[in-house]
Amino acid sequence: MTDRAETWVAGLATAREHNAPENLSDLLVRLARTTDRKVTIRDIAIALQDRSFGAFLLVFALPNLVPMPPGATFILGLPLIFVAWQMMASPGGRVFFPRVVSDYGVEPQTFEAIVRRLVPWMRWAEKLVVPRFWLFESRFAERLIGVFALILAIVVFLPIPLGNWPPAFALAVLGFAHSQRDGLGVVAGCLIGVLSLAVAGFVVYTAVAVVSLVI
Repeated sequence: MTDRAETWVAGLATAREHNAPENLSDLLVRLARTTDRKVTIRDIAIALQDRSFGAFLLVFALPNLVPMPPGATFILGLPLIFVAWQMMASPGGRVFFPRVVSDYGVEPQTFEAIVRRLVPWMRWAEKLVVPRFWLFESRFAERLIGVFALILAIVVFLPIPLGNWPPAFALAVLGFAHSQRDGLGVVAGCLIGVLSLAVAGFVVYTAVAVVSLVI
């Protein structure tokens, strides 16, 4: 059953080219229209193939950009760490989730409704983030991005006041740019990430200095 599902969804990815990959919005629309069964996390990961790292970084970074109660990043940061670690260490070239996660799916009608809501926003963003200057085709280059993404994900996970939002934003930019094969966007995401690490470091340094003065 799993092999047939992988073969079926992998067929959706054959249309993309390395130099001009299919937009995420178009891929999701096609996925929503092609299936007559539940759409699972595994289906989406297979359809995205090596672009799944960036796409899932984006998906898991977005909730961290919404104001949440203290401690929420302990939960919301874990998926980011998982995806970034796989980007760095996975031998398969795409995200692999545990079976209990991979098998989670929604009915075709629900998936199509979700895609309908997302597509207008995604197509607007895709006008800014386009395939260009892609210098990260090799798995080694992708692993280097994964190392940096993992560092950012760990910072998102840590309880640093005002220090979680900037690296989460950097991961969102980095993830979307990676999924769109936008080399310029990846560089921009890395620069934002470096600045966010500097902000987080400054916050931690200031907190330690204040505590040391009080003690």
